[in-house]
Amino acid sequence: MKVKITETALRDGHQSLIATRLTTEEILPILEKMDKVGYHSMEVWGGATFDACLRFLNEDPWERLREIRKAVKNTKLQMLLRGQNLLGYKHYADDVVEAFIKKSVENGIDIIRVFDALNDTRNMETSIKAIKEAGAHCQCAISYTTSKVHTVEYFVNLSKKMEEMGADSICVKDMAGILTPYSAYELIKKLKETVKIPIQLHTHCTSGIATMTYMKAVEAGVDIIDTAISPFSEGTSQPATESTVVALTEGKRNPKLDIKLLSEIADYFKPIREKYRENGILNPKVMDVEPNTLTYQVPGGMLSNLMSQLKGQGAFDKYEDVLKEIPKVREDLGFPPLVTPLSQMVGTQAVFNVLAGDRYKMVPKEIKEYVRGLYGTPPAPINDEVKKKIIGDEEVVTVRPADLLEPEIEKYKAEIGELATSMEDVLSYVLFPQVAKKFFEDRLNPKPVESNKVKESSKEKDNSEKVNYITVTM
Repeated sequence: MKVKITETALRDGHQSLIATRLTTEEILPILEKMDKVGYHSMEVWGGATFDACLRFLNEDPWERLREIRKAVKNTKLQMLLRGQNLLGYKHYADDVVEAFIKKSVENGIDIIRVFDALNDTRNMETSIKAIKEAGAHCQCAISYTTSKVHTVEYFVNLSKKMEEMGADSICVKDMAGILTPYSAYELIKKLKETVKIPIQLHTHCTSGIATMTYMKAVEAGVDIIDTAISPFSEGTSQPATESTVVALTEGKRNPKLDIKLLSEIADYFKPIREKYRENGILNPKVMDVEPNTLTYQVPGGMLSNLMSQLKGQGAFDKYEDVLKEIPKVREDLGFPPLVTPLSQMVGTQAVFNVLAGDRYKMVPKEIKEYVRGLYGTPPAPINDEVKKKIIGDEEVVTVRPADLLEPEIEKYKAEIGELATSMEDVLSYVLFPQVAKKFFEDRLNPKPVESNKVKESSKEKDNSEKVNYITVTM
């Protein structure tokens, strides 16, 4: 049976390499060709695309999706969703999750890949139900990481539970590029023996082993793999689509994609990539191979952000100390996978611990909420001494965190008023209130659109680091 290919260039590829700056205008002209290649699906939405459209590109992300759907007639459109976090960085009430998923499907999405940063399936329940009710394909993703609790058995049991909850397929989501080839073979082989639904594999080239990992996964029987057309591949992105397809053509599981069309698509994106290299948005560092990822399990984008944070504090000489501190913090906090938003939280706590010279003397609000159980249940128990230091005798939440949230849509609808002209607008406002409100106001009073180069240099200081950090850790 052939290996199926999901093309990620229009979401994770450009999110990983150029901070999610591809515009709709750059995407639309090539879609007709991409639609004829024979992809299993094209990942075009979700992740950081929503935020970036509103914040940096002066675009309505919903309109982008509708325009892509008009152009793509044959290929399934796919998106990435952070479970109860949707596309934001906190938990939203169930009514928001349900409405967002309903509208995503109505506007053109066929496959929704949903995950939770802690692999807490309670944070995926509402999403899974809403995806099924909307008639879309529900792909549940396991956030892959390694620790003394993250064994093959752990991931197999997690996948079985997701299948029982209604998953139509399972994705092994290796956001840091740390799944080694032989581990991939073992995991995929066991999953194929245990669950009865398709298995997809997603990884990143950050550590330099992704292509080898894919080849062993294919041998083990993986059904689908994620690749990116070559101009937006490698580095912190996925392996190149063309190279992977050519390599697999020689085996028993030929993907049977149109190589000539793939070459033409790559030729289209090459000058676009060059433009982003010249204007500085494509940072050469994201193309580096970073074997330390395998030791510290830190995603490539997280490494870049740590460098930026430490330089800003005049403490770049502490970089190695922070890298060594990250695994310690992770163990203290119950081995959370380093994926948004946990990667940012753990990284920041490690920086605080090193710079303060006293571990957990300074603790961000998000870490306190995490320890209180407001993000879900950690994979392993949190260190008792650390818990005491962070929240004292405060009670830990044991219910599903979203059960503590009241319905939110009507409140936000009243807040934004006539600036919102649709339910899609209301949902944009719920996720990114300040950014969406400014976008709606500018929509009423249009201004000349700035170039990406200008927008990049003039972006809001209070948001730029957070957004750039997030865009390359998924």
